[in-house]
Amino acid sequence: MQQLVILGATGSIGQSTLKVAAEHPERFAVLALTAHRSVNAMLQLCLRFQPRFAVMSDHTAALELQQRLQAVQSNTEVLAGEQALCDIAAHPDADMVMAAIVGAAGLLPTLAAVKAAKTVLLANKEALVMAGAFFMQQVRQSGARLLPIDSEHNAIFQCLPATLQQAVCKHQLHADSLQQQSISKIILTASGGPFLQKPLDEFAQITPAQAVAHPNWDMGQKISVDSATMMNKGLELIEAHWLFQCPVEQIEVVIHPQSVIHSMVQYQDGSVIAQLGQPDMCTPIAYAMAYPERVRTQVPPLDFSTLTALTFSKAEQARFPNLYLAIDACRYGQAATTALNAANEVAVAAFLAGRLRFDQIALVNADVLEQLATAQATELEAILALDQQARKATEQFIIRQLA
Repeated sequence: MQQLVILGATGSIGQSTLKVAAEHPERFAVLALTAHRSVNAMLQLCLRFQPRFAVMSDHTAALELQQRLQAVQSNTEVLAGEQALCDIAAHPDADMVMAAIVGAAGLLPTLAAVKAAKTVLLANKEALVMAGAFFMQQVRQSGARLLPIDSEHNAIFQCLPATLQQAVCKHQLHADSLQQQSISKIILTASGGPFLQKPLDEFAQITPAQAVAHPNWDMGQKISVDSATMMNKGLELIEAHWLFQCPVEQIEVVIHPQSVIHSMVQYQDGSVIAQLGQPDMCTPIAYAMAYPERVRTQVPPLDFSTLTALTFSKAEQARFPNLYLAIDACRYGQAATTALNAANEVAVAAFLAGRLRFDQIALVNADVLEQLATAQATELEAILALDQQARKATEQFIIRQLA
């Protein structure tokens, strides 16, 4: 029986993880659930799954949850704050940690799970975007087991030979590992989001409601906006660079609106191996939770007789400048990706709050990247300091130029 901790239990990844766990009660038990301040959602999850611990990063929310659980005589212990998130991720009884807190807030608890040598299911791509070299070094040193959850990286993982899969889990890849296995390229697919066909001269009028309405995936607001700008794909490219020790020049992004092929691996003989499936996160989550076995899910299999077309195209730089900013940042190095991630989080929040136009997100990100691309940040303290510096620079730019 695997004892499961879910960091970010009320989000879409957390919900899908609980769905898989509920399908396999003989395999998984819920040790702890965490959230930021979604008290109502957390209360319902606690009553259903009866975890030993519930952690709210917001102290006021934790107090309210504790009172409401006590009122129904629940035995779940409520903890509060960032340190509690880290402590529960490293809890001695935890076997498997789903790292699904969105954004930079997920870095420290995910690192805590890694340092405690847990099996870490990595859905928080910012852990690698912010601190890729440091993070993967910790995986290697601690002996943690790392499995990718993003549908694209999980697909790539599934398309690799078994020997490479094991090396990815323990970060035992080296610079020419892919080449030694005759792999020439990793291909990330992207839906293109809701504005793939929208005229560029209408981008200034895009509303937050339009941007979060993804045509294929049911995701949170921030990641949905990132999908619309394709920053999400840029962050995934950076993540793939670290996970698979793959040079950015050997990672290709292609638009695939149907979201049936989740990503591909191209081999030196010209063969391409792809992973296909419904656009449902339960599939990669179940694969990682049970790895190296496969377990059933409620996701229906593809019906190829109903697939009328699978189409592909290049991502235009004029339409998706954020993708190309991420590629540039990956070439610059760790500090650049840290700064770009921080800038984008602030810019997207400003857009969702109505302070910034959709087409201005990339302008903000480009300015901060230009300021901080050549900074140095290799240790955790320097990385966190640079993250804060980039956030302040972003907010100042928004106020100065775009308010």
